[in-house]
Amino acid sequence: MNIIIIEDEKPAARLLQRKVEKLGLQVNQMLHSVEESITWFQSNPHPDLIFLDIQLSDGLSFEIFETIAIKSAVIFTTAYDEYALRAFKLNSIDYLLKPIDEEDLEMAVNKFKARNATISNLSLDFEMIKKMLVNPIDREFKKRFTIKMGQQLKMVNIDEVECFFSENKGTYLHTFDGRDYLLDTTLEQLENELNPKEFYRVSRKFIIPMKAIREIQLYSNSRLKVILPTYKDDDVIVSREKVTDFKEWLG
Repeated sequence: MNIIIIEDEKPAARLLQRKVEKLGLQVNQMLHSVEESITWFQSNPHPDLIFLDIQLSDGLSFEIFETIAIKSAVIFTTAYDEYALRAFKLNSIDYLLKPIDEEDLEMAVNKFKARNATISNLSLDFEMIKKMLVNPIDREFKKRFTIKMGQQLKMVNIDEVECFFSENKGTYLHTFDGRDYLLDTTLEQLENELNPKEFYRVSRKFIIPMKAIREIQLYSNSRLKVILPTYKDDDVIVSREKVTDFKEWLG
């Protein structure tokens, strides 16, 4: 297994190397700048895993991805959380804030090992399977909801929806103007009726549209917190088991 560390400061790189090797991984290479990293990637096979500091001596490490199509798994290491969303859009396993806690590091390494083992054992082409299962006829997704309000019916268009949520065994639609409407359906049924490119079920309680995301914050236990424009009644949390799939959905 080939592993490299890209870290701005050499003492910090050596400290991280010792922590990583305590977990049974061998670090094969250490790099310290954007320019040095690009040159290295241009003439070497891509490693299995990169520990990547975001702020390097000559710029942000994201610049490496703009020049090289990195195929490796990445664990970001940084003293700043302002780049979390951008990092999660890349092929990242985890995002560790400095000073790096050894338990968090071990958890990130275990996630990499588990994913690597799964990929190694796969013999089926899942992309081909997806193509085989796609309905050749374009699906029609939900465009509006008809809601009963007393003796009246109200129409709510799909582009007015800020989120769907469940509460007290009921399913609600929350609009961008801050109103809640009770629906005669479930989140499970909604998942099949909504365009999966635009809507994502982040947890058992919430389905959100991509356009409603105002901010994504790091949350406890490797989860994410999504900030919506007007919904404030409860935290919208991306459950831990959905984080990787959520990043892929963001694109």
